[in-house]
Amino acid sequence: MRSCLWWGMGILLVGIGINVNHPFLAAPRGWLAPALVAAGLAGLGMVLLRGARRNRWHRRGLAAVWVAVPLSCLGSEGVFLLHKATVLSAPAPLATELGQHFMIGYTRSDEVETLAARGLIGGIFISRRNLAGRTAQDLRDEIRRLQESRRRAGLPPLRVATDQEGGIVSKLSPWLPWRPSPSTLADLPPAERRAAARRLGADHGRDLSSLGVTVNFAPVLDLRNDRPPDPLDINSQIARRAISDDPAVVWEVAAAYAGGLLEAGVRPTVKHFPGLGRADRDTHLFPAEIRASRETLEPTDWQPFRRVLSDNPRAMLMVGHAVLSAVDSTRPASLSRPVIDGLIRRDWGFDGLVVTDDLVMGPVYGRGLCGSVTDALNAGVDLLLIAYDGKQFYRAMACALDAGMRDGLDGTALAASRRRLEQVPADMEADTAATSPYGIARLARDRS
Repeated sequence: MRSCLWWGMGILLVGIGINVNHPFLAAPRGWLAPALVAAGLAGLGMVLLRGARRNRWHRRGLAAVWVAVPLSCLGSEGVFLLHKATVLSAPAPLATELGQHFMIGYTRSDEVETLAARGLIGGIFISRRNLAGRTAQDLRDEIRRLQESRRRAGLPPLRVATDQEGGIVSKLSPWLPWRPSPSTLADLPPAERRAAARRLGADHGRDLSSLGVTVNFAPVLDLRNDRPPDPLDINSQIARRAISDDPAVVWEVAAAYAGGLLEAGVRPTVKHFPGLGRADRDTHLFPAEIRASRETLEPTDWQPFRRVLSDNPRAMLMVGHAVLSAVDSTRPASLSRPVIDGLIRRDWGFDGLVVTDDLVMGPVYGRGLCGSVTDALNAGVDLLLIAYDGKQFYRAMACALDAGMRDGLDGTALAASRRRLEQVPADMEADTAATSPYGIARLARDRS
């Protein structure tokens, strides 16, 4: 029995070591790797000390398992360092061409300083982890330094994004004032709720712009559903965040709120297309599918998206990871060319910026980060969000670079996206950096 326990513990720790850089292990990562190495060496010592009475092959096999514990962890770290070296040594034209598509989260500024100064990223995502043990002024100064490094390098300003919806999703409170969600305004008389929503958006915008934030991932346009609460839904909580189950009310409140944000110089981002109110699972963790037909979705779930984007052409659109089976049953909407390039770009005529939900969420990360990055870029997505675990950027960017060098990226889609990224109004983000005239395949080959 004791022997089985040693085998089981060793194999379990090897599995953890192999996956030590998985985003689901991001929280304990700071101490997990050293702990695994120490545990592996301690376990090996115990096996050698207590194994004299055991069969020689049994003892060798068990010792090999425990030797594999630190080796698996060190191997994972080696792969990460290889990806990092690949990104940092990539040829500048290709690296900056692809880097502008990435928006990443971080904890310490030194994690992104080099990436920002060299144009290897196009934006950052901030949340309360950037403020832990610090003041709002500290973060304001940090963002200013990052933007100054961009200016000195002749690069466009970073897009600085956050989730400050109000209510339960207020990533920068209490450092910024806590404010209610737009959903609290739905039951007001029409004129009053429009005015209140615009004031709320303007208040959020002023709060955010005081830090240097230029993009807010709000408002939520998903319709509220009447399904029983899902006990496994610990992240999405759309029923609590949604403005209303009435598309007209959602449009009215969200359009006014978005207008208020813009008034304060902050870009709104409407989310989460194609409408997570109909998703059957929490897309942070599980694959989900929206099975309704286009005929059902157009006048209901999609009406607020189309109307708010029409009212606020400078707004961004965040696409979630649910599969929209009526359009593309093979991949999440965030990675789907029929959804992004077909439905959103061609059918709707939307030519603004499209951003993915966080690419380290289960439905996308689980299907393969490399393929997901390539699919998203080829689908016509403009910004790839890696918020929760910014360390995954190096792997994602290495995948994009490899695809570019192998002509695996659609040059037409990237050229269209580059045009959209550059056509940001000067009063919003002032993206003025010159861009390369090269196609993506030529960029990959031009190393001079």
